[in-house]
Amino acid sequence: MRLTIYKIIVKYRHAILIILLVIIVDQFSKIYIKTNFYYGEEVNVLGTWFKLHFIENEGMAFGMKLSEAPLGKLALTLFRLGAVVFGFFLLKKFVVKGYHKGLIICGSLILAGALGNLIDSIFYGLIFNESSFHVASFVPFGEGYGKMFYGRVVDMLYFPIIDTTWPSWVPVWGGKNLSFFDPVFNIADAAISCGVITLLLFQKKFMQKKETSETTTAVREESPVLEN
Repeated sequence: MRLTIYKIIVKYRHAILIILLVIIVDQFSKIYIKTNFYYGEEVNVLGTWFKLHFIENEGMAFGMKLSEAPLGKLALTLFRLGAVVFGFFLLKKFVVKGYHKGLIICGSLILAGALGNLIDSIFYGLIFNESSFHVASFVPFGEGYGKMFYGRVVDMLYFPIIDTTWPSWVPVWGGKNLSFFDPVFNIADAAISCGVITLLLFQKKFMQKKETSETTTAVREESPVLEN
């Protein structure tokens, strides 16, 4: 039994390490913000372009929403759960088939991010009281602000790098507010974004199987050199 567990850890070590690291950092940051900030509180970290700004959302990454209705929230949580389960099987397939390590890392980041936000959606409504003008705290399981699958996702990372006004001579937008980057997000969102963007940029390289690359190299080395 111990040998089997050891083999699993060795085989999936990179994926396991990334998933655990992302989830630990993500959940630590969310619990810290939830239990130390009142809702809407904002603290400057690096000048005015990086702030901690505590909000909660019932939707997808970066505060996007599927629906205001309770069924919309439930559907999104169940979709996340299904995506995480499917993601584990897909990641296992990538490892077993010997795909590029970059694909394993990207898949692990995306899976870890989805799992991090899923934890909020499933459990936070059961273990925390409401965040408002007072700081939230842990409560006995089941006595929180919501039911299972109806928890809200905690966001806190805010990068308003640009906050100014369009010059008056600019057509249409002249005199209006110009801001970038508006969405408030969390570590899980960042992991998903990094995984997806990296995968899109290097998908051709990452989709190669490790065995295929090694076999091609071996054939080239063993092939005789033709002489004139």
